[in-house]
Amino acid sequence: MHYAPTVSVNQCWEKMTRYTNGPVSQCICRNSSNGLNWSNKLGLLLRNFNLKSKIGPHEGDCKEFYVGSEKVGIIRPDIWKELLHYSTIFQYDQAQNKVVLNPEWRTYEERSEKLDDFLRELRKKEIFSTLAGWRNECYDVSSKFGDVPVMKMERSATCLFGIKRCGVHVNGYMKNADGSKSVWIQKRACTKPTWPGKFDNMVSGGFSVGMTVLECVRKEAQEEASLTDTLLNSMIPAGVVSFMFEDERGIFPETIFVFDLEIPSDFIPVNSDNEVEIFHLLSIDELKRIIVTDDFKLTSSLIALDFLVRHGYLNCDEEPNYIKLLETLHTPLHYR
Repeated sequence: MHYAPTVSVNQCWEKMTRYTNGPVSQCICRNSSNGLNWSNKLGLLLRNFNLKSKIGPHEGDCKEFYVGSEKVGIIRPDIWKELLHYSTIFQYDQAQNKVVLNPEWRTYEERSEKLDDFLRELRKKEIFSTLAGWRNECYDVSSKFGDVPVMKMERSATCLFGIKRCGVHVNGYMKNADGSKSVWIQKRACTKPTWPGKFDNMVSGGFSVGMTVLECVRKEAQEEASLTDTLLNSMIPAGVVSFMFEDERGIFPETIFVFDLEIPSDFIPVNSDNEVEIFHLLSIDELKRIIVTDDFKLTSSLIALDFLVRHGYLNCDEEPNYIKLLETLHTPLHYR
């Protein structure tokens, strides 16, 4: 059974506000950990999701970001330093240390359109590196999963405002004749705007506007790995992994809906959207070795680790980072 932290989202947000002080250092390198055992490397990996240990003694003054009465994100000091010049877009409430989107924009459509116009102009100024990876794909913005969205936002811009994002991952595994399991992973195309050339879980993707979880996972599975409807009908929902991550682009509060899928031995995944370079079938030991290196997409490593925990390949008697890992995998983001 997974350990479920009892802290509230407000406590998490307070920690974010206190310990975030960009621009931040690069991700903690895991390939340079020569001589360390696997558990030590796992500890280094988890530090990337512990904002206090990553940022060090610096304490930032982040601003909560509101749309109407809904708190939807958090803005880092270095980002607010640039945004504060656009007072017709963002209003600062000094008493409550919060930023409010122009309250005269009252509807989903108006907020979405006007903010998109602003972000496109901001992109031309080349102030924020994240906007160089413009996706022409929007995410809905809400206070928590299941709420009615207050607007939509260009995917690459969401980290500027610390918007909660949702995605889907599929762990594709095969049962071998000897009872062991092998796991399919992909190598991301070098043309991807984020994490190019990194190894990743078999299927991964983010929610586009208006999609349900199942619509999203089926779409991504068919595009990335050519999984058939018949195969996808046997997918097993395996809960969520939620975490907070930060890099030079901004803040990423992420919730990933996880699915397990047993793949028959005669099926080989084939990419159809040019976003995957190649697929590899790994033993569990090979998977464990690669996910604690810089060759694996950092945020996707948590979903692979969750798979290893749930399938009994990591346990509390053998792994000293076990509790730290489970706390990282289940950071509460969607409580009131």
